[in-house]
Amino acid sequence: MGRRRLYLMRHGHVDYFAEDVTDFRMVPLTKSGREQAASAGKAMSDIQFDAVYHSGLPRTLQTAEIVMSSNTLSASVPHQTASGMEELRGGVFVTDSREELAARLAFSFETAHEPEAEFLPGGERFSEAYQRITSSFEDLVLAKSWRTALLVAHEGVNRILLSYVSKAGLKGLGTFEQDLACINILDVDVVPDDNDLPRIQRIILKAINVTTYDHVKLDLPKTSLEHLFDIDFQGLRLPPQL
Repeated sequence: MGRRRLYLMRHGHVDYFAEDVTDFRMVPLTKSGREQAASAGKAMSDIQFDAVYHSGLPRTLQTAEIVMSSNTLSASVPHQTASGMEELRGGVFVTDSREELAARLAFSFETAHEPEAEFLPGGERFSEAYQRITSSFEDLVLAKSWRTALLVAHEGVNRILLSYVSKAGLKGLGTFEQDLACINILDVDVVPDDNDLPRIQRIILKAINVTTYDHVKLDLPKTSLEHLFDIDFQGLRLPPQL
């Protein structure tokens, strides 16, 4: 059944604090986000994709469309929604401080393995999100007939997938930084089981968190959360109990 390659991206830059944003789920790409996606598209313009997936949310759909607009080899490939790859559902946290909210979000990944841990209070449990996303990933790989595919998803989704592939489980979520419009490359070996049905034999991480607009991260000294919230912890993070 062979090897399948998945190019796993995070969407480009968005502004959750723009005046016209009333629903975080529906936030569109900014000018910077469109430029980041265009850079990724240029880098992947010579790849012949058999399938293109996005989470269904505007920021991933727009990123996929911009990336594929540079690719004449795959112009006829339809863009499909992988609904199981939506970002983790966040809870409600009221604060007047961007720093505190960013710290809460950052530390939520680092404590995801703790019992009943949620993505902010009242949000989706990490254990349930892990099951949802990894199951969707296996379905996407095994139930579809493709050799090379693009999937544009979200920071939390990508962290879970990378932790799953590396066998780190929920403890690994805090380790895998995902910069905006980054590219990860996963090679998946699919073989037949005893009943001649496809199964995943192994997954190889060929590349992680590649940013085509800044290959050596010279202008990316901050985490993606710090960029999105326009803050700088100066290498430190606020205590999680704040």
